[in-house]
Amino acid sequence: METLASPLLWAAFAVSVLVALAIDFAGLNKNGQQTVSFKSAAIWSLVWFSLALAFGALLWWDTAGSLGNAVATEKAAEYFTGYLVEKSLAVDNVFVFLMIFSYFALPIHLQRRVLLYGILGAIILRAIMIFVGGWLLQEFHWLMYVFGGFLVLMGIKMWQGADDDASLEDNKLLSWLKSHIPLAKNYDGEKFFTLENGKRVATPLFLVLIFVELSDVIFAVDSIPAIFAITSDPFIVLTSNIYAILGLRAMYFMLAGVADKFSLLNYGLAIVMVFIGTKMLLLDVFKIPALVSLAVIISILSVTMWLSWHKAKKESDA
Repeated sequence: METLASPLLWAAFAVSVLVALAIDFAGLNKNGQQTVSFKSAAIWSLVWFSLALAFGALLWWDTAGSLGNAVATEKAAEYFTGYLVEKSLAVDNVFVFLMIFSYFALPIHLQRRVLLYGILGAIILRAIMIFVGGWLLQEFHWLMYVFGGFLVLMGIKMWQGADDDASLEDNKLLSWLKSHIPLAKNYDGEKFFTLENGKRVATPLFLVLIFVELSDVIFAVDSIPAIFAITSDPFIVLTSNIYAILGLRAMYFMLAGVADKFSLLNYGLAIVMVFIGTKMLLLDVFKIPALVSLAVIISILSVTMWLSWHKAKKESDA
């Protein structure tokens, strides 16, 4: 798989991610079960966004020095478009986390640990899927049409189910896990496993972690083909994905209390998915420039967010 990334960009990306994860893990060990306030979550969300923005600037600067401003602008636009798509899908993922935590009655002070380990698992999973997907697209070009068609269908399905309430009440996997895994009745702090009557059993926190990881698998199946429709450079696909995921935990705690303000987001994401899928299907006929894609996606999401806010305001006034 070919990439325009230099050793400097690879090094900057690796170091920034390792430092970010170290800060998160250090904060978890230091603060233990301390809850995360809205203010703290907002500050950290700004930090992760600034990190992603700074890397995009570094990407442009490094690429401009070796390949010229035109190529650098195109690659930077691809990176920011990918990041925006991933960040938007991450908001949808937050709603799923809320549903999971609500079903399992997970105390808020235990949610930090699950999210942190979930993000670590997501980073590993995404990296594997991205490199496998990149190799497949390089070897079998016709898969571009399969991915494009898949995204269009997923967009249509997302639109049709935008108002459906997700639930775990009749989830077959949950029923199977409960019948096959020795399970404690109550949480035991932040432990995934505990001793009960001298027997080692899983705590409900372990089930929560399984469903958090599973939700990311489901979202990755949608998001990774979407990013490959934006760029074929595996480095840009990887970095835009990982930087969006790094801010997921802070985003969750920032948005958890205002989830009702984003009631129309799924409609906007559905349109974005159809647009990206169509872009992928037309790739050999007409290539939509990265800057145009970025402008279209920003416009769709901006209108969706404004309509969501306006709808929530009208409902609160009523």
